[in-house]
Amino acid sequence: MIFQFKNRTGTIARGLVTAFAVALTGFSVQAGEVGSGAKKFKQLGTELPTPNVYRDATGAPGPNYWQQSADYKINVTLDENNKRITGSETITYTNNSPSTLRYLWVQLDQNRFNQSSIEQRSATVSRANNRPRTAGSNDRFSYNQLRAHQSRSDTEHGYKITAVKRSNGGALTHTIVDTMMRIDLPTPLASGATTTFSIDWEYNIIEEAALGGRGGYERFEDDETYIYFLAQWFPRMAAFTDYTGWQHKAFLGRGEFTLEFGDYDVSITVPEDHIVSGTGVLQNPRDVLTAEQRSRLDKAKNAKEPVFIVTPEEAAANEAEKSTGTKTWRFVAENVRDFAWSSSRKFIWDAMGHKQDDDKNPLVMAMSFYPNEAEPIWSKYSTHSVAHTMNVYSKMSFAYPYPTAQSVNTWERGGMEYPMITFNGYRPTKQDNVDERTYTRNIKYGLIGVIIHEVGHIYFPMVVNSDERQWTWMDEGLNTFLEYVAELEWEENYPAFAGKTNLLDTITTYMRSSNQVPIMTQSDSILQFGPNAYSKPAAALTVLRETVMGRELFDHAFREYSHRWKFKRPTPSDFFRTMEDASGVDLDWFWRGWFYTTDHVDVGVASVREYKVFTGDPDIDNPIKRAEAAANEPEAIQQIRNRAEGIEMYIDGFGDALKDVYNDNDRFTTSNKDRNSYQSYLEGLTPWQKRALERAIKDDQFIYFVDYENVGGLVTPLPVTLTFADGSTEDMMVPAEVWRRDAEFVTQMYIRDKQVVSVEVDRAHQIADADHRNNTFPQKVSSSRLKLFKSDRKARDLMADLLVKLKAKKEAEKASAGEETVPLAAAQ
Repeated sequence: MIFQFKNRTGTIARGLVTAFAVALTGFSVQAGEVGSGAKKFKQLGTELPTPNVYRDATGAPGPNYWQQSADYKINVTLDENNKRITGSETITYTNNSPSTLRYLWVQLDQNRFNQSSIEQRSATVSRANNRPRTAGSNDRFSYNQLRAHQSRSDTEHGYKITAVKRSNGGALTHTIVDTMMRIDLPTPLASGATTTFSIDWEYNIIEEAALGGRGGYERFEDDETYIYFLAQWFPRMAAFTDYTGWQHKAFLGRGEFTLEFGDYDVSITVPEDHIVSGTGVLQNPRDVLTAEQRSRLDKAKNAKEPVFIVTPEEAAANEAEKSTGTKTWRFVAENVRDFAWSSSRKFIWDAMGHKQDDDKNPLVMAMSFYPNEAEPIWSKYSTHSVAHTMNVYSKMSFAYPYPTAQSVNTWERGGMEYPMITFNGYRPTKQDNVDERTYTRNIKYGLIGVIIHEVGHIYFPMVVNSDERQWTWMDEGLNTFLEYVAELEWEENYPAFAGKTNLLDTITTYMRSSNQVPIMTQSDSILQFGPNAYSKPAAALTVLRETVMGRELFDHAFREYSHRWKFKRPTPSDFFRTMEDASGVDLDWFWRGWFYTTDHVDVGVASVREYKVFTGDPDIDNPIKRAEAAANEPEAIQQIRNRAEGIEMYIDGFGDALKDVYNDNDRFTTSNKDRNSYQSYLEGLTPWQKRALERAIKDDQFIYFVDYENVGGLVTPLPVTLTFADGSTEDMMVPAEVWRRDAEFVTQMYIRDKQVVSVEVDRAHQIADADHRNNTFPQKVSSSRLKLFKSDRKARDLMADLLVKLKAKKEAEKASAGEETVPLAAAQ
């Protein structure tokens, strides 16, 4: 069947088309490199490890899945005068693996601060922050670097191991390798067997502000008080896994941990006026709390607002007292992978019960510990932020599994996470001309955000026990994504990222940068750590939830992943496979593009062509063609100027002698031959083709061919918005599979009853498109504002400076001699 089409520019397109053999929305014409899309949609089978009895092809733990366990009984004493802790621990280690172990590996994380550690010897500096990173090109030495150097020079850091013994008291041979210690077993530990041994140790606590660790102490110079926050503070069993054996890479400060679950019984001896926050449940409140404080703690269980357990006034009194006696706080924690604690005489303590729909754990104590310097913002927001985090994360994964969730103010910025306890920054500031402490917008939302993030880590990776030493994104990226969900459920227009609500608008600069590596890069080798491990994975999961899968499918699959790997150790392949298995959506193209490459999203609308179906009847179609030609084919500029100048046409000088039928009839005049051809055409149609043609003529619809181009290389769904001449719009989602044959350029055809005036991709900014300037056809005018500035071209004038000083000196001499002077500012 021959159709004639008209487009909006007036050029005529003709072609042989099988009538209505295409879908009304979704037909694609491919052009470009044949098979380029196949590369983007190649399955991940070759990149992912082969499923086995430990890890199933569905992404679930296999029938023979195993993991080790380690139980700890620890006694530790804080020597506040010397900023030192001394501890003794007994470890009961169970070998649940199928392997026989001839030695065990223990993590000695504090050794990273020793001058001879791999981290310190390999540290480089960055122009940006002076922390160990890729070296910059400018030699600089900052006060922060000087402070760190002096701290290491003044104090020896790292563990002093005083004893490693068997349960019968006999010594165990051990070898220290940087941040790891190998303990040689006198008898190999068989599969299913348990061994018990002890380690005695001590070390000097670092000043966190000087050395930048995850734990240490903070000094308040005004009154010489301190907050101690102890993390990675005791020798801990390294993980032994089915996918890598011993995970004993040296701790270089960035790639964190994967640890074994176990039960902890920890006794902490501190100055008697200190308040201690720790992983687990306090076992001896009568020994360390007053009767009034115990009563308040009991009242807080059913309170709707936080209740002070230690009031600001009591905290201030503790600070002033500085007792010399000691108390021992005992905490017990079950089925946790780590233990952390904080201690200070400065602590205010508030708490409230968080009720959840879970028979095993219906009540969680949400608690906060902070100094008076953190008020008024901490009592207002901290504990509420803890409770809100549990509400959202439990909805997205599983009920919070522990009896307490704590937020402790241990520094001015940043945060760190451990089971049941988190260390969080942000405090108000004290202005010279204001009596009360005040806080900025950034401090407020920074505090809420960091608490959500760190408490969220209690779910990931403290329960879903991913390997942070290998894949930082599995905890930081997943957790940042969930933090974002929680922040947008805290209040509308929450400034989650760089003061903006939409994360996807803030990640695009990074995704276009050249100094980056794929997300699936080992933690210590990542460039641009924050965007790579936090923001980009969070953006990816946001796109996956909101655009690719939809909330219903994504949330179901994510909950399945969370439940499958609760208190277990997942790898990336387990996450990828579970999300596909539980949703029924092929996502290999998504994981490949977002996690295994550095491609970015940048798609655009290259062109739009509009057509209508002609009737084929020349008596009807030719007048339409004539009108369109007049409207769309501009008259030659020469002819316009000839007429304006009154130039006489040659043939007009001879009357009708040179004129014939073609002068009276244009190219659109219908001839009998045209009519006969049309009738012959109709007679050649089958009955169904005639019906289709009659229907097309009756419907009189608009036909559009829209060209999309993929500039960034990362294939993506296309959220398309059609705007019609009557002002109405239509939104549709073109799936990513549109790029399967050609990943660079595709054409889609749309048939609509109304005329389209514009086509736009990603109007809602939901695919992390890096450049929206090419997203609309016709292209929009980009509007913004310019800030005026003036150039200051003045150079340093040493002579002028000297003259000013001389003038000031003369004025001072006159003043001392009793002569009248004018102010220096006026003299200048």
